[in-house]
Amino acid sequence: MPLSPRSPVGSSAATVRHARGWALASAALAMGLIAGFFYAYACSVMIGLARVDDHTFIDAMQWINATVRNQWFAPSFFGALALTLLAVLLHLPRGGRPVLLWAAAALVLYAAAFGITMGVNVPLNEDLAAVGDPALLADAAAVRAAFEDRWVTWNVVRAVAATVALACLLRALVLHGMTSRPRPLAGGPGASL
Repeated sequence: MPLSPRSPVGSSAATVRHARGWALASAALAMGLIAGFFYAYACSVMIGLARVDDHTFIDAMQWINATVRNQWFAPSFFGALALTLLAVLLHLPRGGRPVLLWAAAALVLYAAAFGITMGVNVPLNEDLAAVGDPALLADAAAVRAAFEDRWVTWNVVRAVAATVALACLLRALVLHGMTSRPRPLAGGPGASL
């Protein structure tokens, strides 16, 4: 006897499919936001700041770094990691295996971007904050040189990692959609003649 969508087993399978789809879509949304955030720094913010004098550069980066940790940034930065991990966990059971590889790849890539942020970019931001008022610096050029090139390089790396992670999540969503379609019953609508 075929399962109906209202049978307990059919309902449970539908709930799992729905949860998997929700996790993948939410992870992709958060990942898109954070990849775009890193991308914006790479293709506009840092290019613009490269054209200003040393004191202005340091002052601007100190203010950006002081204000970036806010209620708008946190959901995408931390959410991309947590939601991608949730998507991986939901796809560990046998029925989720076609999607698992792509979700796991996204998790590894974003974990790398997250690690770069916490291990390179944040410490550089803290070092820059510790120099104090840029107007009082005797050698602003040296302070900038110790920060700028390294920060920019690692930002590009994390932007690429987050963007590829987003592509993996989008592929996972496509596969989820393909594997979640209900199969037509033999002889029912959609059956080939």
